[in-house]
Amino acid sequence: MTAAKPTQAKQQGGTNFGAIFPFIIIPVLYIVAYVIWANVFGASGNFVDNDNTKDPLPGNYMGTIYKGGFIVPILLTLFFTVIVFVIERFITLSKARGAGNIDAFVRGIKVALDKGDNNGALAACDKQKGAVANVVRAGLTKYNEMLTETGMEKDEKVLAIQKEVEEATTLELPMLEKNLNILATIASVATLMGLFGTVLGMIRSFAALANAGAPDSTALANGISEALINTALGIGTSALAIVFYNFFTSRIDGLTYRIDEAGYSLTQTFATKGQ
Repeated sequence: MTAAKPTQAKQQGGTNFGAIFPFIIIPVLYIVAYVIWANVFGASGNFVDNDNTKDPLPGNYMGTIYKGGFIVPILLTLFFTVIVFVIERFITLSKARGAGNIDAFVRGIKVALDKGDNNGALAACDKQKGAVANVVRAGLTKYNEMLTETGMEKDEKVLAIQKEVEEATTLELPMLEKNLNILATIASVATLMGLFGTVLGMIRSFAALANAGAPDSTALANGISEALINTALGIGTSALAIVFYNFFTSRIDGLTYRIDEAGYSLTQTFATKGQ
C-alpha cells in the first residue's frame, strides 16, 4: 500500500475542495445569471420607449427572454452550471488519461511484464501518470513485494496483488465520477423548471388578457412567446447535460476497462511466472 499512499493523499486534498466546490460555484453562478438577466436582457434599449416594464421591441429576443420572468435566472444558472462542470470533467478526465496513448501504455506494460522488466513497467507508469498508471504502479509495487515474499503460497500472493489493484481502483474511481450526479440532476430538473416557468407565464398572459376586457391577439402572442422562452432554455440545458453526461460516462467506462485489463495482466503474469 505504500505506493498508493501519495495518490491517496493527493486525492484526499482534492476531495476536500471538491466536496465544497459545488456549494461555492452554484451560488456564484446564480449571481452572475441574475446580473446578466437584469442588466443585459433587461437593458432599457430592448423595450418599447426604453422601459423594461413595457413590451420588448419587435424581434428583440433579449427583451423577450427578460420577460420570461424570475425563472430565467434560475435556468441560466443551470445552464452555466452545466458549462462549468463539463469543463471541470474534461480537465479531470484528461489528467486521468495521463500523458500519451493509454492503449499503448497498457500494451507496453504487458510486454514489460512478459519480459520480466518490472522496473521498466514502473518507469512507464511514472511517465504516463493518470488513473490507469496509478493503479498499475500500486499493483506493480505489490507484485515486486510478492516476488521476495517467502511466507505465502502462490495463490495467496496472486490474491494479494489482485486486492492491491482493487483498492487502488477504489481510490481512483470517485475522482473520475465526481460531479456527474450534478449533470444527471440538471438533465431532469432543467426541463421541469422550464415547464414551470412556462406555466407561470401562461397564467400571467391569460390573466392579463382577461383583465383587459377585449381580446388582444398581439398581447397574447407576446405573452405566449415570453412564456415559451422558459421551455426553450430548460430543454436546451437538459439536452446539453444529457449529452455530456453520457459522453463522460462512456469515457469513464473506457478507463475502467483499461484499469481492469492492466490489473488482470498483472495477476495472470504473476500466476504464470511468479514464485
